[in-house]
Amino acid sequence: MIKVSNRNDTSDFETQIIYSWHKNAEPWIGAIANNEIATRTSVTNQAIVNGIMKHKPSTVLDVGCGEGWLAVQLENLGVKVTGVDVVPELIERAQAQARGTFLVMSYQDLAKNKLPQCFDVVVCNFSLFGENSVESLLATVPSLLNPGGSLVIQTLPPSVAGLGEDESGWCQGSWQGFSDAFSDPAPWYCRSQKSWLALLNRQEFSMVEFEETKSKDSDSAVSLLITASV
Repeated sequence: MIKVSNRNDTSDFETQIIYSWHKNAEPWIGAIANNEIATRTSVTNQAIVNGIMKHKPSTVLDVGCGEGWLAVQLENLGVKVTGVDVVPELIERAQAQARGTFLVMSYQDLAKNKLPQCFDVVVCNFSLFGENSVESLLATVPSLLNPGGSLVIQTLPPSVAGLGEDESGWCQGSWQGFSDAFSDPAPWYCRSQKSWLALLNRQEFSMVEFEETKSKDSDSAVSLLITASV
């Protein structure tokens, strides 16, 4: 069980998230290339692709695109992808394996409307770890969507952190199940469905849907898939 942290320095937590992903970029690229993350290969990879493609998008903005795995999958389905990530090493990998446009850009940059175009879908696949940074990002998403566009989020449910159904808060990160090459896990701000709904309603999304994904051999939720439409 991941224990809830009692510390209250949100800005420090946000900084730790960025530091962790810079430090672990190389082992992350290796883990994805070698299919080392069991829940991704068995459940969550297909869940996010299905969640995006049901909207039949022509264009997608992948926020926190990482090494570009999702971009490659979507491009193979005929979707034009733009990806942004704050870690240059991850963007370099994405540029090497995918055909889309990939930019080193922080969530703060996105919040300043630094992209000149809009998209049919904005996707955040296990890339929303912060508290204030996520709130400022989601406030910008409606301006990045074409009319009738959708935001698709895949994230960890509170149960993974040992939280109650309606609990939210900062949690200690963990690389449990990953190789010894990983270190300094990022903290993350875990939100309940109620908290996600309130946050997205503040950004004037017209409809918000939740779906838990589960592995074939367990009744426990592996991820929470959130779809919000403008």
